[in-house]
Amino acid sequence: MKLDILVFGAHPDDAELGAGATMAKEIANGKKVGIVDLTRGELGTRGTAEIRDAEAAKAAQILGVSVRENLEFADGFFVNDKPHQLEIIRMVRKYQPEIVLCNAIDDRHIDHGKGAKLVSDACFLSGLVKIDTKVDGGEDWQEPWRPKLVYHYIQWKNLNPDFVVDVSGYMEKKKEAILAYGSQFFDPNSEEPQTPISSKNFLDSVEYRARDLARLIGTEHAEGFNVERFVAVDRLTDLV
Repeated sequence: MKLDILVFGAHPDDAELGAGATMAKEIANGKKVGIVDLTRGELGTRGTAEIRDAEAAKAAQILGVSVRENLEFADGFFVNDKPHQLEIIRMVRKYQPEIVLCNAIDDRHIDHGKGAKLVSDACFLSGLVKIDTKVDGGEDWQEPWRPKLVYHYIQWKNLNPDFVVDVSGYMEKKKEAILAYGSQFFDPNSEEPQTPISSKNFLDSVEYRARDLARLIGTEHAEGFNVERFVAVDRLTDLV
């Protein structure tokens, strides 16, 4: 299956929090979108890996993504080395996305910055013809593939975006997907330990960040992204 957009997240729920409304909008516009989680989030204070597996599947169904996979890297301990890069390369070559979205370049959780660099490096390496990969136990060698664009969504830290996407009309779908992770986010009846993302303030921040970014472009809601290299446009009018 060829995808238009492949979204990587270090943990289940990263993709939804960072780019959930953008994914929902692209899917509504007919694009094929997939998610690859690097870990099962097994070190999370709340919930379990099995609970988060089920929550991720529910969130994927809500968003309408075409596929969701989990590479089962070690939460907190994966590194940017050849074995991990090759696993990312296999996913990129398997789905051949034009665009890759991945973790924030810099963030509070150490896995986010690591995940950002790992995916970015692997996307470049995926285009090299002398790197041989197979996938899913198949016998055929994969063809090289390099995404045209790699963008980083914004997470805990309020990074200055290089561009924003107008996602007005898609925030409710994003919030519904986020709330599929009942073990992780605000629940006044939960007896689980409190974490930085389990507060009502954090859940509210998803809305007010989207509104603040949208304020800058005169819309209702927006999501921000960072880039590592120049983005080319055909005409000035391509920049809204």
